[in-house]
Amino acid sequence: MEVPSVNHILSNCLILSVISTIVIAQIPQRYTSQNPCTTKLKCHECIQTPSCAWCTDPEYKGSARCFQPAAGIISNKLCREKFVLNPDNILRVIENLALTRAQSVSGGGGSMVGVGTGSFEYNETWSGKGSINGSSGFSGKAAGHGRIVQVAPQRLSLKLRARETYSVSMYYSHAKGYPVDLYYLMDLSNSMKDDKDNLYTLGDQLASTMKKLTPNFKLGFGSFVDKVVMPYVNTLPENLLHPCKDCAAPYGFKHAMMLSTNSSQFSHMVKQANVSGNLDAPEGGFDAIMQAVVCKNQIGWRDKARRLLVFSTDASFHFAGDGKLGGIVKPNDGSCHLSHEGFYTQSSYQDYPSIEQINLSVKKNYINVIFAVTKSTISIYEQLAKNIEGASVGKLEGDSSNIVQLIKEQYQQITSTVEMKHNASSAVSLKFHSRCLNTTGALVNTNKCENIKVGDLVHFKIVIEVLKCPKNRADHFQTIRIYPVGIDESLIIDLEMLCECDCEKPGHEFYEENSPLCSHFGTYKCGICECLPGAFGRRCECTSEEISRDITKMDCIDPKNPNGTSCSGKGQCICGRCDCETRSNDNESIYGPYCECDNFSCERHDGKLCSDHGTCECGECHCTDEWTGSNCACRKSKANCYPPGTDSNVTCSGHGTCECGQCVCDYVKEGRYTGKFCEKCPTCSDRCEEFKDCVQCQLYKTGKLKDSDCLLNCTKFVPIAVEEVVADEDNNEILCAYYDEDECRFTYVYYFDADNKIQVRAQQERECPSKVYVPGIVLGVVAAVVLIGMAVLLLWKLLTTIHDRREFARFEKEKMMAKWDTGENPIYKQATSTFKNPTYAGKC
Repeated sequence: MEVPSVNHILSNCLILSVISTIVIAQIPQRYTSQNPCTTKLKCHECIQTPSCAWCTDPEYKGSARCFQPAAGIISNKLCREKFVLNPDNILRVIENLALTRAQSVSGGGGSMVGVGTGSFEYNETWSGKGSINGSSGFSGKAAGHGRIVQVAPQRLSLKLRARETYSVSMYYSHAKGYPVDLYYLMDLSNSMKDDKDNLYTLGDQLASTMKKLTPNFKLGFGSFVDKVVMPYVNTLPENLLHPCKDCAAPYGFKHAMMLSTNSSQFSHMVKQANVSGNLDAPEGGFDAIMQAVVCKNQIGWRDKARRLLVFSTDASFHFAGDGKLGGIVKPNDGSCHLSHEGFYTQSSYQDYPSIEQINLSVKKNYINVIFAVTKSTISIYEQLAKNIEGASVGKLEGDSSNIVQLIKEQYQQITSTVEMKHNASSAVSLKFHSRCLNTTGALVNTNKCENIKVGDLVHFKIVIEVLKCPKNRADHFQTIRIYPVGIDESLIIDLEMLCECDCEKPGHEFYEENSPLCSHFGTYKCGICECLPGAFGRRCECTSEEISRDITKMDCIDPKNPNGTSCSGKGQCICGRCDCETRSNDNESIYGPYCECDNFSCERHDGKLCSDHGTCECGECHCTDEWTGSNCACRKSKANCYPPGTDSNVTCSGHGTCECGQCVCDYVKEGRYTGKFCEKCPTCSDRCEEFKDCVQCQLYKTGKLKDSDCLLNCTKFVPIAVEEVVADEDNNEILCAYYDEDECRFTYVYYFDADNKIQVRAQQERECPSKVYVPGIVLGVVAAVVLIGMAVLLLWKLLTTIHDRREFARFEKEKMMAKWDTGENPIYKQATSTFKNPTYAGKC
């Protein structure tokens, strides 16, 4: 068997490496240095690049088939117009029922108004270039659709190229009389007994209050306790019947009353419901919420109605994973499991749902959850509400006496706010802009508007962009739903991402396998050849056999530099053409017919290529319109050099030069000018003194100016009160601090806004020294002196008394120790002496 030579093995390796890059070697430098299109080698890569078009002309004689039509690089002489593939973004209006903007509407009737762009302040063309239906405006259909509509339009079809943005408009109007379904879900553990009694008495009041807000109102009722297994409830037989005094048997969730207009039935069902008991503090509320949300038919949730689920409890909740304590390991399936009697049948067999399961179910069924909880648990439910779309929290009194007012306030809060959400994938970006109710203001980047009243019209401008084309072709077609939170109405956008070219698919006239145009060694697609393994070149004309021939390398040397190296030293010469090196970084590339260009060797600023304000093309920075310089680090505009608050057209206050969009201040004899606009000279003072009196009188009601003088002289600004004053030097804010007549310190900053109007932020409270009460101090000192004197006298008296008693005791002791006889004086001698004769016996 013949062993292949080393040269033959090397040639095959080189062939495989060059297949994906050989076409780029055909691109002249004059193209790649001016636009990003010329580096795109395939049709789908080209149309995924903004402003690029692809030429499918079989007779095309140019080098780069991907080009910018507006740049005039490739004329119609090179690519005939009918062969230019440049897909348009196309928008079609599929459904656009007019908004309901009527007086009181009951049962879905009422008058309608059209929502055409010409009818309102925001005028925008709804059809893209090349629109299918040829319409240039957007208007609603006739108002005879017979239902209340709060969102318009309802359905659009959009074809959008990758990395291009397209704006559509969406309108929302709060319709009067919009149906409301309220399901009251109550914790009936023993601690809620007094709450149940109050709810029974307030049932009619609740219904009448809600009917004042909307005439189309329905009310339902359900209750919950916890799973009937240990350790949640006591499972002893007698305790299962009567867990506490006057308590009914425990249960997980019970649906007691379907949504109805009968408030008397609601009161009766609440009164009839019995409290029960359990062992642990958390309750099985999540089981109840899940069933109340997903059991649409059993609960009676209506389509096209605002759905409110009021969750009333005084305890915390169990969630996914807690069921393992009771031996329940089966996850919650998120389905409806209610018996004919209304009991949750899977309470003892499925775990509690997770927070995310609750959130997904609430979003899917367009329900606003209102957590009516007591003070002891309100903090934990506020954290829970942040993770459930459209949820809110209200403080419930200990006996639920304020439940009617709480529901009314939460309903008004919910209906006065519209927040737009969407379900687009990560491949699509949606940004919302709106003026909300400020019809004369600028569009603001927000998806939420507040303080909306019945009849108000809110316009949202939605900017859609396909960030990237998904790898799975099926994901090129997506249905995006844009909806207001808690309302079963939405704008549906059928999005088709223009990520592929039809000529890359079999059956197209410009698709041919084993094409003679590709030397029968490749597939002809969109005007170019995709070569088979072992062949390469523009027409697959090069094969491995040509490697063994002695092909001169002069074809791979740049004619502009005849003494240079082959392929500029950045590639290999194969089959008379350059195969450029591949960089380890996918964002870096070497290209050009002689590998003379790259996109990574341009100047940098602060470590950023072309300062992130341009593109690097063939070693040179091509800056965006706002920037200039060899590294694109300088701003062209001098707008940032004009000081605010003045009408002068002089940059940098006339004391500096504007370089790269920033002021460079001059030096003078006294020193250097400072400030963002060189407005501060070395010997100049600021304007703090000018604004001092107005800040005092307007905010603190102190200072020289009284009420009438303050109104007359202080008209330039109204200070904004803040807790702490911090000057932002980047915004050219000046910090001022003074002491007033009360020796109180106050601080404020002043600056000029975008409209050159003076703005002042001042400290809300002055920093005043503590007041000294002089009479109290004097009386205290006198009292202290008197007390100290009395204490000294008492101490002296105590010491003298102790001393006297000690002296007297010592005297007494010495007296008792005397040795002489006090009856005879030892000094006195009598005149006669008497002697006894010891021998005498007593006889005379």
